[in-house]
Amino acid sequence: MASIVVTGGQLITGEPGCRKYEKGFLAIDNGKITAVGVGDGADYKNKDTVQITVPADAVVVPGFVDVHIHGGYGADVMDRTKDALQTMAANLPAEGTTAFLATTITQKHEDIEAAIENVVAYRRADKEAEIVGLHIEGPFINETKKGAQPLEYIVEPSVPIMKKWIDLAKGMIKQVTYAPEKRNGSELAAYLRSEGANPSIGHSDAVYTEMEQAVAAGANQVTHMYNGMRPLHHREPGVAGGALLLDELDIELIVDGIHIHPEMVKLAWKAKGTDQCLLITDSMRAKGLPDGAYDLGGQDVSVNGGRATLSDGTLAGSVLQMNKAVANMVAYTGCSLEQAVQMASYNPAKKIGIDAKKGSLVPGKDGDFTVLTKEGDVLYTYCLGKKAYGKEDDV
Repeated sequence: MASIVVTGGQLITGEPGCRKYEKGFLAIDNGKITAVGVGDGADYKNKDTVQITVPADAVVVPGFVDVHIHGGYGADVMDRTKDALQTMAANLPAEGTTAFLATTITQKHEDIEAAIENVVAYRRADKEAEIVGLHIEGPFINETKKGAQPLEYIVEPSVPIMKKWIDLAKGMIKQVTYAPEKRNGSELAAYLRSEGANPSIGHSDAVYTEMEQAVAAGANQVTHMYNGMRPLHHREPGVAGGALLLDELDIELIVDGIHIHPEMVKLAWKAKGTDQCLLITDSMRAKGLPDGAYDLGGQDVSVNGGRATLSDGTLAGSVLQMNKAVANMVAYTGCSLEQAVQMASYNPAKKIGIDAKKGSLVPGKDGDFTVLTKEGDVLYTYCLGKKAYGKEDDV
């Protein structure tokens, strides 16, 4: 594998308090980052090095890590096929995503199990985003806050069922969305933490005291903040209030201007701080495709003007792309691009325990990066030092 050196634009390393180089370079050899700094990286070039010069007003950032994505580009994790996963993995670099958690939906147990086995069996092809684990969203949720999760397959939290899935997944389950107020919710959270998975509160009608109990049992995250949960109220803080107040909880944010009002995004960011916010897409198969009729978990979904809904108007995932989430976060909150990149790259990587190799442009980590225009569009994306997205006639 040839070495590459990227020069010509700004470079954001991505970790908390990250470095920003106005005229930086990034050196990658054998798929791993070897150096970052200021200048042309001449010390890291040899006769076989590929030189990549980006526009002066472009910015090189770590590849994004999406920990909540059901599908996109015509495919869905619940299709339970190799082709579906490959379609997602091959297309996600177009939005700057280089790693993701394949996310399931509430379905029959055997269908969830087949989806898990399909992910475990998948072997990454060259030049595509990496599936770094599974996010099991449902079926252990509250019927009253189900959102677009099919009602007929919702069940009480169950450690025996989860143990079966953990065993099937061979260590790949990184996150489970559940309702802690349901019977056995605390037991499930404690079990998940013992297995190295994040218990994430979502599709929940918990009151504040139940949120405190959930944290005591091991909950450490909240799924798609504000959506599918008991809202903030001055007489009952609910799930949203608990998410904002309890320091143990990180939060996911769908920053598409549809799921959350921009000012509520700002409120969440100001309350939690950059280090505890994770940008996600929660996208479904219609992402990257024209408006029209699609499906999610066997339910008819209509996509119109970027808004995906069930027949009753319930939001049914998104068609958001990660680079747009980053740009929107800056526009809605006034945070810096460095902070938005941290929320899309480093924070999710750290949350699922892969920050030793993903999430920031630091020597020794995987050579995953994307190049953005000043408007936030993706010019190129590289996975392990190989171009996964960009014009064919470009390097």
